[in-house]
Amino acid sequence: MTKQLVALAAAILMTTPTMAAPVTYVLDPTHTYPSFEADHMGGLSVWRGKFRKSTGKVVYDKEAQAGTVSVTVEIGSIDYGFDKMDEHARSADIFDASKFPTATFEGKLAKFDKSGAPTEVDGTLTLHGVTKPVTLKVNSFLCKINPMSKKEVCGADASAEINRADFGVSYGEAYGFKQAVKLLIQVEGVRAD
Repeated sequence: MTKQLVALAAAILMTTPTMAAPVTYVLDPTHTYPSFEADHMGGLSVWRGKFRKSTGKVVYDKEAQAGTVSVTVEIGSIDYGFDKMDEHARSADIFDASKFPTATFEGKLAKFDKSGAPTEVDGTLTLHGVTKPVTLKVNSFLCKINPMSKKEVCGADASAEINRADFGVSYGEAYGFKQAVKLLIQVEGVRAD
């Protein structure tokens, strides 16, 4: 009888689906560039820039359709491709990078599609010492084995729009600069284990 119970228990364990656990992906700084588009002179042109240094992680549980995002961006790494503009952006006029050296985003993965991929991240952005809710739209999301590194990676393209004046970064408003800023986030993470 004992052998039969052991065999039955083994059969049940073999046929019961295993529960997937959350997986942590560490952001790859060479493939992660939070970027943005901002107005110049009330519609005269659009300035585009990115931040060259960021760190963070994504915890993703595909089966449970859950997860978290945590990202820190170094404000001093701003890059418009124009040194004088980079210096001005780091100054107290705009980001005041010496006083507020980082921006952070903390969020939860939300609204998953049929494949189990998130389509939104609901969270908070802390910029210039101000924290406000921000929802990122996930335009694409994919996890796969990187054929070059042979490691599991997840990547995403996300976007959002914020009003920079809400964060106390209102330089140029008196000159007619529009305060809306489009965030465009390219991110890739490598499985931590």
